[in-house]
Formats: sequence, C-alpha cells, structure tokens
Amino acid sequence: MFSKILIANRGEIACRVIRTARRMGLKTVAVYSDADAEAMHVAMADEAYRIGPAPVRESYLKIEAILDVAKRSGAEAIHPGYGFLSENERFAEACAAAGVVFIGPPPSAIRAMGGKSEAKALMETAGVPLVPGYHGADQDPALLRAEAERIGWPVLIKASAGGGGKGMKVAASAAEFDAQLASAKRESAAAFGDDRVLIEKYLERPRHVEIQVFADGQGRCVYLFERDCSIQRRHQKVIEEAPAPNLPSEVRRRMGEAAVAAAKAIGYVGAGTVEFLYDPAQGGFYFMEMNTRLQVEHPVTEMITGQDLVEWQLRVASGEPLPVGQDDLTIHGHAIEARLYAEDPDRDFLPQTGTLEHLGFPPCGPHVRVDAGVRAGDAISVHYDPMIAKLIVWDVDRASAVRRMRAALGATQVVGLATNVRFLEGLASHPAFLGADLDTRFIERHRADLLPEPAAAGPRALALAALGVLLDRERTAREAAAASADPWSPWVRTDGWRLNEEARDTLTFRENGEDRLVGVVYRRDGYRLELPGGESVTAGGEFNPGGTLEADLDGVRLSSVWVRQGADITVFHPGGSHRLTLVEPLTGALDQDVPGGRVAAPMPGKIIALLAEPGSRVEKGQPLLVLEAMKMEHTLKAPSAGTLTAYRCAVGDQVEEGNDLVSFEAEG
Repeated sequence: MFSKILIANRGEIACRVIRTARRMGLKTVAVYSDADAEAMHVAMADEAYRIGPAPVRESYLKIEAILDVAKRSGAEAIHPGYGFLSENERFAEACAAAGVVFIGPPPSAIRAMGGKSEAKALMETAGVPLVPGYHGADQDPALLRAEAERIGWPVLIKASAGGGGKGMKVAASAAEFDAQLASAKRESAAAFGDDRVLIEKYLERPRHVEIQVFADGQGRCVYLFERDCSIQRRHQKVIEEAPAPNLPSEVRRRMGEAAVAAAKAIGYVGAGTVEFLYDPAQGGFYFMEMNTRLQVEHPVTEMITGQDLVEWQLRVASGEPLPVGQDDLTIHGHAIEARLYAEDPDRDFLPQTGTLEHLGFPPCGPHVRVDAGVRAGDAISVHYDPMIAKLIVWDVDRASAVRRMRAALGATQVVGLATNVRFLEGLASHPAFLGADLDTRFIERHRADLLPEPAAAGPRALALAALGVLLDRERTAREAAAASADPWSPWVRTDGWRLNEEARDTLTFRENGEDRLVGVVYRRDGYRLELPGGESVTAGGEFNPGGTLEADLDGVRLSSVWVRQGADITVFHPGGSHRLTLVEPLTGALDQDVPGGRVAAPMPGKIIALLAEPGSRVEKGQPLLVLEAMKMEHTLKAPSAGTLTAYRCAVGDQVEEGNDLVSFEAEG
C-alpha cells in the first residue's frame, strides 16, 4: 500500500478522497490554483502545492505541473478524481513514465473508451445493443447533416471525447442542426480539447441506468449493481438513486454481465461505469458510453452495498485483489443522491457565482451523508463547476429514502447566492417521482410543477424576520453602548423608550416586489407584532451562542436560523425558508427595474459568437450572441421584437456580470 498520494483535483471529490486516505493512514497532497488557495481541500490535505492561475488549462489540466508536485512531495500515486484529467490517456501515460501510479485504468482502456464513437464500434463488435446513430471518424458537417437526416429527427449531437452534458445538443429539425452542431463542437473543444461529435437518434422517454463495475489487476471483475440517473437537466444528472426503481432482476443481471464483459474486453482495471439507455416498455437497453473513472454519484452504490469505492481504488491500484467476489455482493435498502448546485432554476438553471455567506447541512449519520467541498465563507467561482455539495440518504426502502431526502433538503440552508434547493424539494415531492415514473426528460415534462411561483412569507415567517431584526438591533446597541462614554444613556436604547407615550415602530419587508408592513409595539417583556391581515403576536427571544434564533411567539417556542446580508434577511424555520429585504427609511432611493430592451451578461464569461447582423430587425426570443461561462455555453436572446442597432462586445471579449452587450431598440 502507498504511504502518500496526490489528489489531482479540487472541491468535493478531492475532500472525499482525502477522507478515505486519512482513515487508511495515508498522507495526502493537494494541488490548487490561485482561486483555490484557501479552499477546503487545501486545508484538509497534509500538504498543498500551487500549480497555476485560476483557469483550468493553466492549473488543473497542466500535466507537467502536477507531476512536478508529485516528484517534489514524494507522492507514490495520483488519484485524478472525476473530470479534469481523470479520463486523459496522456496523463495516465505520463504518470507511468514518471514512475508514479495512476489510480485508474491503464491508458489502453481509457483510449478504447475515451472516444464515444470508437467505444460504440467496440461494443457493436461485442454484440452490445446500440442506439441508431453515426459514430464514424469523418466529421465533415455535410456528412453529419446527411447522417442526421438518415437517422431521423430529433437527433442528439454528442461530444465524442467527454461527458457531463458538455458538448451535447439536441437538434429537433434540419433548421436547427447547423447551429447546434457548431455549438456542440465549440463546447467540446473548450472542455476536452477535441471537437469530434457523434450523432444519435434522440429517444423520447428512455431511462438512464448505469452499472458500476470494478476490476483488479488479476483479471477479476464484478458489478456493484445499478444506479438510475434519469432525473437530468441540460443532460447533467440532478438526482441519482440505487437500485433503479422497478428494474426487473433479469434485466439487472443482463446489464451487469454486459458491463463486466465490456470491461474485460478492454483489459480494464479499477472503478468504471457503463451507461445504458433503458426502455422500460420493451425491456431493452442500449449502450451509451463507459466512464473510465469514479462517478460523481458513486455514494449511492456505497450506501446500498456497504463498500468504500475509493478504498477499493487505492487497494487495487497498489496491486491488491478485489476484496469480495460477485456472489458476496448484495443490495441492502435504497439510497438517493441530490446534487446541490449554485444555480437559478427560475433563469433556466443559470450558474451562479458569489460567496456562501451561510451554509448549513442536516446532521450526518447512518441515514444521511453530505459530501461537500466548500464551507461558509467560500466562493463559488466562475472558473469551476458550481456544485456546492451532494446530499445522500439511505433507508430500508425507496419510500422511506424519499422521506429522508425531503427532510435533508428541508434542513439545508444556503445564503449568498441562488441554489436549486427549492427545485430539489419539488422533485422529491412530485407525484411522478414518488411513483417512480422516471425518464430523462422528467424535468422538461413537469417543469411547470417543479418551478411554481414561490409562496409568500406567512405570519410566522414575518414574525421571525421582524423579531430577528429587533433582537439584532438590541445586540448592536448593547455593543455600541458598552464602547461608549455613557453605557447607561437612554439615547442608545432600542426598546422604543419614550417619555410620555407608547413606543411604536413599523418594519417594512419587501418580497417579490410587494411591501409587507409589520407594526411593532415595544413592551417590557418583549414586543407585540402587528402582522398583515390584522393578526398580532406577542414575541420575544434571543440569539443563542451558535447564532440560532430561539423565539417565543404567543407562548409557542421554536428555533430558526436568521441570516442578514446587507438589507436581505433570510429566515429558515420549520415551515420552510424565505428571503426578505428590509426597507430602511434612510437608505435612499430604491433600486428601479431596468427598462425593457436590455441584453446584459448574466454572469462573467467570454463572448463566443455573435449571431445577428447589426442594424437588422429581430424577433422576440431570437438568439443574439453566445456567452461561455462555467464550462457551458449560454445563448442570450432578444427580450422583445426590435432592432439590433449595434453590438457592444466582440468575439473573444471577457465580460463581467451586468455588462450591456448590445444596443437594442424595442418596438412599440
């Protein structure tokens, strides 16, 4: 066994590998970019080395820099995590040449499965069913268009060299094909350094079911059952579960055996995942690709089998045999994983950047696991994937696991930027999800249900928000008084003290553009809060040392989390969470909505393409330009019918969030 390993990755997966290595008594070496100098994985590792600036091509994709750190630190092996260099055959070869063990499959296996087209040809030879498509080497756009016509619309254009939804586009008709092909090729080249694509028939209601395989260097290979990853947005997984609901045991066996045969056919060693599209109506399954690395969703497999797959990786890479055989593996219970992202579901899941001002997770134990790579105070950067954490739950059956997931999501608290927590709660509560009526377009079909208008804060939430403001003012006043020349002066009191009249005040909270007024009557033992609708409540309480608001509302005691960020106040309470803006009377003019007709950068990024002619008339929703940010392309469209008078940016420009990108005159 190794004594020291280097993790050539960052964030959640780097922290995940460090935890198992530490448990096994191994020393760990982290690498970091300038943007990650204070990151969680850097703090957790025994040693950490800078490898370059923030952009991945100048840091986490620099093979020479990573191998130099391995040499300087004395690391005997390198764990690549997932993404970055994890499926790069050149990196695996370079590790071998440098005398460092690559904790993954041999370069030949990565090569065999690294190109989706080549992998599909190999599987076709092996007799594994394939989705109808074109997997050839000729990338002439005219040929690709002709193949798409032959296959029949809609078609899926897919990056041959990568995964994670990058370089993947759907063309519903011939009119869309050229633009979608160009976009897929740009994304693929940017993410993987390879713009080759394949074309496949876009199946209407398939399920995404994948098999976890594991092989050792002695020729043994097992499958650790399946995961259902059908809940996706933008071809990226959102919720994964194991085992796959309602999968017949015979289909499970045939899938598992096919996956093992695929691994053995290429001399595979280590952890890998064979992905299939499954047609429940016909019982058939079709090979999609093999990921020659540990998957993001591997924890659900660990939860139902009781195995640590990272430990397996380390042991197999050091030359040990698999710890168990196929007959020793059984499924116990049901596990579900939800990916917590910094993204705004109401803005088409636009990735978000910013600082995590507050971050809270449910307590971990036998039923709940949280794999995170960030802490409160850390930043979500434009340079990397916006995943905050993975919430994983386990219970004896699926219904119980779903209940646990809803509870875990309800206990998750994020302040500082938009997240998909409310969207995940909607998924975990949707009747179709509860009934396991799953397919890869689940989110598209149920979008209206999953993205409802947020409910307004009720009386309890408003009362807690107001009580928090009042107690916070008291605390601030006490601190100011203690530092003043006269700490007992009545003029520093915040209890509404007056000489000859009842003390009153009004707090104004703004939510979704509507002002909500809360009247305050100061009392010796607390406050009386007059809420919208005529309801009033006697309120008192305190912030405990941990920051929790311990409130008493008309004799009902409850705990909540109250977080203030400037004028924004977020309240997490047993009934949900609400973000309100405190309108202070002396803060000056209120921000006004920007008039219609503006096209601004929704986040920092790089201009990739300009899609219309200056001076031309455009229709509402017509694509105007393409912005690349957070490793994905985002198409910005005309806000209304009008005239594009000029672009205020050029291809290649780096723009900041809020920058005006076009001059636009709206009609009417």
